[in-house]
Amino acid sequence: MENVPNITKYQKVFDAIDIFHNSGYGISCQVLNAALCGVPQKRKRFFMVGRLGEKDGFFDAYFTKHLASNEMTMRDFFGNTLGIDAYYRHPRSYARRGIFSMDEPSPTVRGVNRPMPKGYKLHHNDPVASLENVRPLSTLERAEVQTFPKDYIWTGSKTDIEQMIGNAVPAKLAEFVGKAINDYMEEHQ
Repeated sequence: MENVPNITKYQKVFDAIDIFHNSGYGISCQVLNAALCGVPQKRKRFFMVGRLGEKDGFFDAYFTKHLASNEMTMRDFFGNTLGIDAYYRHPRSYARRGIFSMDEPSPTVRGVNRPMPKGYKLHHNDPVASLENVRPLSTLERAEVQTFPKDYIWTGSKTDIEQMIGNAVPAKLAEFVGKAINDYMEEHQ
């Protein structure tokens, strides 16, 4: 199971765990930062894995076995192919910064992609001195941040595609968890 980290604040996840326990499953839960799993994005996601007949915590070491020691930055992933050193991502509030450096992981990709407003005033935490050569990422660039292949074919309206990109689990994060499950299965057949 995958969800937002805040799922642990709701009783429903604990009810689900109780159902699994009552059915004989052992459960392991972990919040993973995608930037440590091959994704150039600081996106934390909750994962829960269960296996019949196991004890709780059976999978904990597999969740963390291949984590990177440093977060992947946008530049690590894209190199200089985007031709920018910083980009705009619309903040939830103008009390927050809206400009992000290519030398840090992207913030969580959301389901909306707004243009930089005319007259955007630099925030004290923006990593640039001017807005020269700063732009928002395109829809397809945001899909790449989510580690979808460049040739992935998206269908639907622009709004639908933006929503799908923002709601997706990054492909490389899913691959990371899949490889961890594969490692476990190879060692516990």
